[in-house]
Amino acid sequence: MRWRILALLFLARIGLGFQFQTVASVGDDLIVAFGLDYAGIGFLIGLFMAPGLFLAIPAGYWGRYVSDRIMVVIGLGALALGGAVSSFATESWAIGLGRIFAGAGFLFTTLYFTKMVADWFEGREIATAMSILVMSWPFGIAMGQVGHAWLAQAFGWQVPFQVASVYCLLAALGVFLYYRSPHDLPPEKGGSGAVLTGQEWRLVLCAAAAWGVFNAAYVTYLSFGPKVLEDLGQSAIAAASIVSIGSWLMILSGAACGQVVDRFGGRNVVLTICMAGAVVSLMLLGVQGAGLGASVLFGLIGMAPAGVIMAMAGQAMRPQVRAFGMGIFFTVYYTIMLVTPPAAGAILDATGSAQGPIWLAIVLFTAVVPLGLAFQYFKRTPLAGVERKVG
Repeated sequence: MRWRILALLFLARIGLGFQFQTVASVGDDLIVAFGLDYAGIGFLIGLFMAPGLFLAIPAGYWGRYVSDRIMVVIGLGALALGGAVSSFATESWAIGLGRIFAGAGFLFTTLYFTKMVADWFEGREIATAMSILVMSWPFGIAMGQVGHAWLAQAFGWQVPFQVASVYCLLAALGVFLYYRSPHDLPPEKGGSGAVLTGQEWRLVLCAAAAWGVFNAAYVTYLSFGPKVLEDLGQSAIAAASIVSIGSWLMILSGAACGQVVDRFGGRNVVLTICMAGAVVSLMLLGVQGAGLGASVLFGLIGMAPAGVIMAMAGQAMRPQVRAFGMGIFFTVYYTIMLVTPPAAGAILDATGSAQGPIWLAIVLFTAVVPLGLAFQYFKRTPLAGVERKVG
């Protein structure tokens, strides 16, 4: 049953990446239509993450009164609404408003998709399950990298937003009709049992920072990697297609990486090897003729541990505090994701080279390793006098 539930959540969560990728894919059209610069495009990309700063913790609390299924349906509906608002924009602020609506939906769905999988797979192949779940994000982004670029050229920049909105509505319907909760969860309760311990706080913060910098680096690569290839002579669609190869490959490599960690352990060794691969691939991206190889390396090695990193969140806290803890986790994540795209766009504007944001991505990928080591350290050294079990 849990694998069927995971398949449902995977298909529904594709809509998140599909809707997110719209602005990056039609960025050049928006620059022409609204007179934006790359910092402005980066701001619109990052604005998708802004609601998480304010809604993540309340969303974790609301989960005590509203079912996970309904929270996800509401989130997917907000993603669809946001895409529709952006598609009808006649001023750039309206695109931003749509991104805020979509970003609120992204927060609700991301938080509760993660909680759902942690609930279903706690103690049972959780790294593998999380790896499969998070691969739905690059799957949706890869669909958008190719599909949105083609739709924009053929029908106009508005259509990618509309198509992504339709997908999110269909996903909401699927979750509403077919999702079921596991029956063996301990009940949530008030009092001390609903409070994060000191160790849980430290573990959640380490896991959230690692997930945040990892995804910020990935989004920077997706947003500005094609520009690097265009500077080397590739057409816009060819550059987007080459960069999307990494996203397609990581769907397979991510599941394999989760299996390796579930079976043999060695999470931090895996993180170190994979982050080294990510750094090498980004360095190769700017080398003439090496773009395809860089994208393959990036997908097979660099992005493989996505689910392994996300699994840290499920391992950081007890089921009784998981909804609230996920709110803390995503507050940190959204903070990092909000500031990175504008910073990357500003670097491009200042340097005039797409390679500048890629160096920012390299620094962010490198930061994942010490955060993983810190997580392991705090996991092994609980605060004195604190006795509890972490799921």
